[in-house]
Amino acid sequence: MTENAVRDRPAYPQTVETALKDAERIEWITLFWLAIIVAVMGWAMGGSQAFKTAWIEDVLSLLAPASFLVARRLEKKPPSEGFPYGYHRAASLAFFFSSAALFVIGAWLLYDGAMSLMKAEHPTIGSRVYFGTQIWSGWIMIGALIFSVIPPVILGRRKLGIAKKLHDKVLYVDAQTNSADWQTGLASIAGIVGIGFGLWWADAAMAVLISLSIIKDGYGALKKATISLLDGMPRALDSHAISEDARLLKSRLESHFPGTNVQIRETGRFFRASVEPEGKPVLPPDLRREYLSDDDWRLIEVNTALRDVADQKKPDQS
Repeated sequence: MTENAVRDRPAYPQTVETALKDAERIEWITLFWLAIIVAVMGWAMGGSQAFKTAWIEDVLSLLAPASFLVARRLEKKPPSEGFPYGYHRAASLAFFFSSAALFVIGAWLLYDGAMSLMKAEHPTIGSRVYFGTQIWSGWIMIGALIFSVIPPVILGRRKLGIAKKLHDKVLYVDAQTNSADWQTGLASIAGIVGIGFGLWWADAAMAVLISLSIIKDGYGALKKATISLLDGMPRALDSHAISEDARLLKSRLESHFPGTNVQIRETGRFFRASVEPEGKPVLPPDLRREYLSDDDWRLIEVNTALRDVADQKKPDQS
């Protein structure tokens, strides 16, 4: 790692650095608990469609913390010849893939549950024998569901504050999913109880409701991720509205550089701003003719970066 590469890496305020360490630690804890939950749910699984859907959602919940940790590892790497801007956008890419997976699998679960309803499939839940005692498997599944929602809800609420401090969309979506996990558990329990009372349709109906929740989360996250990858104006964490931080930054830059057009895009949790003359989104033809050839038609803008020169190496006075 060269001295220039280290200097080119953006520095975080101490409060943000601490929050990032907290986020990494809590995501490792999340992966640990989710692995246990997936194993317990897999052991307890019976004939309930809603339970199977809830189990798949728990498996999907592994994507966000894993993506966050991989992105954190990548964004620590210094810029290189192949990646001169560094790897800050790894978080945006991780956000896109986890959102797309959530949406696609949610759609498949919706199809699966809807087909069960249309075919009027009557699920059955058997029983198991433990220590000579026969126990209805529904009670085992309900117990597993109750256990499965407790750690994610606690961890999710803890993550929300950190995500807002870091403006990290992967962490925020993960926190929201965890915090709302009790709804999935409650719907699954309702489906299992419905089977117990002979309401065959209740289980598939709850599975459809759970899948709709997954689709909603996946679609919202996928829309934000796509906006980011298309260099859209940065969006708020909890909505598709333009981020208030980006609005304020744009206003400050426009007042500092009057008569210009300020463009801001998101690079992971960082902003990149471009200041250009109003009404000139591409290089002027005379500039292109003077300095560039026809082979350079792919170049549409040249930015001059503003940097603090205080840290530049001073010439030797000796």
